[in-house]
Amino acid sequence: MSVVDLIARRRRAPTFALATSVIVAFASAAQLAAQATHTDTTSHADSARARKLERVMISAVRESSAPISQKTVTQAEIQQHYFGQDIPLVLQGTTPSLTSYAETGNYWGYSYIRLRGLDQSRINITLDGIPLNDPEDQVLYFADFPDLANSLQSIQVQRGVGTSSNGTASYAGSINMETISLTGSPRGGAVQLDGGSFGSRRASVDYSTGPLANHFALYGRLSALHTDGYRYHSGVEGRSGFLSGGYFGDRDILKFTMIAGSMRDTMAYLAVPQADLDTNRRINPLSPRERDGFGERLAALSYTRLLNANSSLTTTLYRLSATGDYDVLLDSLETLHLDFVSYGVMSAWSYHRDGFKLDLGVNADSYARDHYAFMHPDVNNPLYFNTGHKQDQAGYAKIAYVLGRATLFGDLQARHAEFRYAPDVHADIAGSSISWSFLNPKAGVTYQLTRPLSVYASYGKTTREPARTDMFAGFDNLDTSNVAFVGGLDRVKPETVHDVEIGTNYRTPSLDIQANLYSMDFRNEIAPIGALSYIGSPLNKNVAASYRRGVEADVTYRGIPRWLLTGNATESVNRIREYTDSTGDVPVTYHNVEPLLTPRFQSFGRAQFSATQSIDLAMQARYQSVAFLENTSDRRYVLPPAFDMDASIAWRIGHNELLVRANNLTNSRKYGSGYASDGVSYYFVLPPRNVFVTLKIGI
Repeated sequence: MSVVDLIARRRRAPTFALATSVIVAFASAAQLAAQATHTDTTSHADSARARKLERVMISAVRESSAPISQKTVTQAEIQQHYFGQDIPLVLQGTTPSLTSYAETGNYWGYSYIRLRGLDQSRINITLDGIPLNDPEDQVLYFADFPDLANSLQSIQVQRGVGTSSNGTASYAGSINMETISLTGSPRGGAVQLDGGSFGSRRASVDYSTGPLANHFALYGRLSALHTDGYRYHSGVEGRSGFLSGGYFGDRDILKFTMIAGSMRDTMAYLAVPQADLDTNRRINPLSPRERDGFGERLAALSYTRLLNANSSLTTTLYRLSATGDYDVLLDSLETLHLDFVSYGVMSAWSYHRDGFKLDLGVNADSYARDHYAFMHPDVNNPLYFNTGHKQDQAGYAKIAYVLGRATLFGDLQARHAEFRYAPDVHADIAGSSISWSFLNPKAGVTYQLTRPLSVYASYGKTTREPARTDMFAGFDNLDTSNVAFVGGLDRVKPETVHDVEIGTNYRTPSLDIQANLYSMDFRNEIAPIGALSYIGSPLNKNVAASYRRGVEADVTYRGIPRWLLTGNATESVNRIREYTDSTGDVPVTYHNVEPLLTPRFQSFGRAQFSATQSIDLAMQARYQSVAFLENTSDRRYVLPPAFDMDASIAWRIGHNELLVRANNLTNSRKYGSGYASDGVSYYFVLPPRNVFVTLKIGI
């Protein structure tokens, strides 16, 4: 089969059209079924049991009572300020130590998260326990699933190594997303219409049957969005569909989930020097010809069995795939293609009885991704065609035991991963492979001092293997021209973190406080060395020793009638003890420098006032201190401190709501992120003052 035939068979448009057709058909059938068969015969006890069974896998991954630093964002909290943002921007301000930005200078398109200053390739990301990080890059491009937050029940962010999860290492933390509950959602739905600055618009429709008398339940959503982007030619087109359904018996649940998303944009992944931004903040140095288009799909089938009053078993089969390409203008226009598919299975057994809790889990998946490229105008003969294969197997055991006022917790994960590279048939080099095995222990204790006040302490260790781009020095293809320069696949070693968390929780009807100290000590941290690859992405190497230490606080206060006050803050000290930068003509050794893009202080505050039963007013503000753009502590290359404020008004009439949100009220001219290269600082701009209007119509 030719490469052209392969591309034709893997185009995402037919797949997406099929998925959306299936969703429409199921949504129509669900509404008819609901109208025909819905009754109120399901008891509260049955509904509660079904809801508990539905959450078995997510509960095993989350371990909400574990002695770790964490925050769970509920569906209501998401919807308070949601107008279609990608997940990184939805989470902005919701939890301490989290920063995010979007390349477009808007809220849709490619967006990124850092947690405690560490990039999102070090953050484990799951959906209902299903691992979403790409095994090669170890990242998830949230832009491939537009409007995903619209179908989430909750998002939990664990800071630090947290508890064992499925998929790539939980190194900086984890983001565990839970989809809409089929058994916990009432019958009904909504149409959402958005319009806002930068030519932005979004439309979505969703419907849930709720639990039906015949023990079935269905949920479906369709979404479409468009924005021109704030930066020149940085527009985004997104489409997505979500469908889940299941059978909920007395002791058994069979549930399926399907998600299909696609996005197309004109790329904006390069930042801009401040001198140019002082003239025009909308500059995008990439050409309008440099475009990007990807589609990603997830299908999962889960079976859960209540074995007895104390234990349950759940098993999930899943398939995750993506297809797409992007154009890069080098000497001429080059199109790079990436196609991958991953098949996996995960299973968890839970036993809870009399203050004793045991969760055992396993996960295994097999992944393959094709990399190939064409140089225009010849789109018939690929420049290269290579494939990366990766297999991952892991198992964990989590134990919690209540001993008086103390709850003892232990967590042990064993993980094995193997990467195999199949080069292009014309590369004249041999294939290669590498494997890693890790044992990741965690232990801690929670002590209940009084009814509202508890304290906790924990230690955890996690080791993470390098990503493909680390092993390949930024190249997408290896052959005789670069294989000697790149060296072996072990050119970058795995990195290890030792994490200590000490914290307290205080909860009353009017006040919630979580505060904690953390100390993360790294060995062989994989860190940017300042140089960029041939397409502009940062290159990494190991630094022997580094640390990040700080204090975090998260507060919610409900003690004033009609007011809800929330806020969080982080103060940290972060250092790389020593490393040598050999990218220049003369190697330079640095001592006790601050890691890049890690602000020492950041804070968020939000005040919400219920003017009437149907009108809520809110204002929120964010601040982060200066951060360095290089791992050198050179004050010539910094991300300046940034402060911005947002305000909103929500007006509800029955099941309908109108939300008006104004962002960056102070019209801050600061930046969301950046980097330094060849003695110049480059920045990604924050959006200027902007307004979005969301209309929700209940159906």
